[in-house]
Amino acid sequence: MDFEKETYTNRVESYIKQSILDGTYKPGQKVKELTIAQKLSISRAPVREALQVLIKEGLVVWIPQKGKFIKELSPKQIRDSYFTGGVLEAAAVCSVIDEYTEDDIRRLKEIAEQMQVVAGGAEQPAQLAELDDKFHKILAARVDNELLFEFFRRSCQGLSKFLLHQYWINLYPPEDVYLRHMSIIYALEIGQVTELECCIREHYCDSGKRISIACQAEEDKKNRSR
Repeated sequence: MDFEKETYTNRVESYIKQSILDGTYKPGQKVKELTIAQKLSISRAPVREALQVLIKEGLVVWIPQKGKFIKELSPKQIRDSYFTGGVLEAAAVCSVIDEYTEDDIRRLKEIAEQMQVVAGGAEQPAQLAELDDKFHKILAARVDNELLFEFFRRSCQGLSKFLLHQYWINLYPPEDVYLRHMSIIYALEIGQVTELECCIREHYCDSGKRISIACQAEEDKKNRSR
């Protein structure tokens, strides 16, 4: 493996994802290889490779004759992606429910507590997105099904963590943020497959519904101001 090349590619991925989180890149905005290469003082090759990875993850789309753009989601696409993500993660986690350890449960509880603190403070939504990402990565870590995991990431996880993070901080009161995640942990801890599947699916469906409503309201507001 070309370590330097790999490092540059990862660096570009991180740069683009952070640019989405801080608002430098917005949904629907064109991503130019040359601009990024000049910004990071590297060649265009690792930029091109990083964009291919992000296209595979669903964060970037390529439109023939036009170029590459940050993914833009309609309210219906948001609902559909969260519904699909919930179904896939629920099936994946429930299929390996006996594999989770006491340390996994402990780490999940710690993250849920941190999320409650962040949701109740003045921190940036990106911090909540990062914690939520850690929570679901712990759940996914026990799943030994690469195809299922790939479908899950493409349908929801990557999209929600970066494109929609700005809505999260206002979706739920701090206590609800904590309780929603604790309900998943509790079902996992006691080994209740049916309850766990319902908790995870509802976790995603409710988030998707609330975010789609928020996106639609924002779009309506923009249209009225034009």
